[in-house]
Amino acid sequence: MSALVLDGKALSKQLEVELAQRVAVIKEKRGGEAPALATILVGNDPASATYVRMKGNACERVGLQSRKVTLPEETTTEQLLAAIDALNDDPQVSGILLQHPVPKQIDERACFDRIAIEKDVDGVTCLGFGRMAMKEPAYGSATPAGIMRLLTHYKIPLAGKDAVVVGRSPILGKPMALMLLNADATVTICHSRTKGLEDIVRRADIVVGAVGIPQFIIGSWIKDGAVVVDAGYHPGGVGDIELAAIIDRASAYTPVPGGVGPMTIATLIAQTVESAEKI
Repeated sequence: MSALVLDGKALSKQLEVELAQRVAVIKEKRGGEAPALATILVGNDPASATYVRMKGNACERVGLQSRKVTLPEETTTEQLLAAIDALNDDPQVSGILLQHPVPKQIDERACFDRIAIEKDVDGVTCLGFGRMAMKEPAYGSATPAGIMRLLTHYKIPLAGKDAVVVGRSPILGKPMALMLLNADATVTICHSRTKGLEDIVRRADIVVGAVGIPQFIIGSWIKDGAVVVDAGYHPGGVGDIELAAIIDRASAYTPVPGGVGPMTIATLIAQTVESAEKI
């Protein structure tokens, strides 16, 4: 079997061309002023700084402004909330991204939920999650929304399929499961403590690895012809799934790297542009 490669890198480049055209229209309507995506980085975590830089580069490629807000490691919850309030009130800012994780002394959930719903382009607020779950207008969490965009582009059938999501994080596993459910898949949510995980994965038509543990999902568990989506990325260029064992048996799969990662950033940018178009 020759598996279909769900190429997120190629699709993200295609999407950026379209987004650049839309940003040009917005700028013309605004007298040449580009809308901005504001990124907030608290502390000095190198990986987080890299992610923020990648998102800034993506903004530049499509013509958005990248507004970088950098706060010290000792920032308090109240100080971070004040920074978010200022961005909520700034009409030039169309989207706000608070880079996860924040230092331990900060109430991260309170800060996420302070982001105005119309600027929650990363899909991190409880209100946005609830609206998405109820099929109401909302910006979905960027990674699962990017996965759905990828599956749609490659015309992967979802309705009636048995999908297993391994992972339950509030910005990946849980919204991923609800997005698949809203697309008429039958969804099972599992995690690192699920008993009988191997048997559950074996029956799945669609497997999503979102547990955050390198190669936690063994390739031999996955049945022939399954669609395999690996949302993990770890040192050594491996994901949450043992992909080498399934590339000759799956019907389709996302490579690591080059699958889900580029779609996360592309979706964040796309949702920022959509927000700007509404103003």
